[in-house]
Amino acid sequence: MVNMELTYTPKGDYLIPDLTLTEEETHIGKYGMLRKTYLKNHRKGMYASLMLSGKLNSHLAETDWTARESIERITAKLLENSPAPNKADDPMGWTGHMNSLRHQAEETVLAELIYS
Repeated sequence: MVNMELTYTPKGDYLIPDLTLTEEETHIGKYGMLRKTYLKNHRKGMYASLMLSGKLNSHLAETDWTARESIERITAKLLENSPAPNKADDPMGWTGHMNSLRHQAEETVLAELIYS
């Protein structure tokens, strides 16, 4: 049998238990935050389970890293199939083309990884 000692902090008429999460704080980027919002609003059970098990931040950090890697890989593949105009001759065309490819890659990753 495990003996657990809880401490409490008085707040007005109530005693609030002093609870802490064991998971360390990690940097979570754009895609991790999008995943967190999605889980919070649409997959509440999974969100609660990850949070209570202390694995939420690691899940979000891994999702963020995977999304960034996938976007870079997909963008490179799209660039092979649809080469960009010469940057020196047409800088605005090059920028527009690269932005278009990046948005295509991001849409794919959002649909397959973040919002699933």
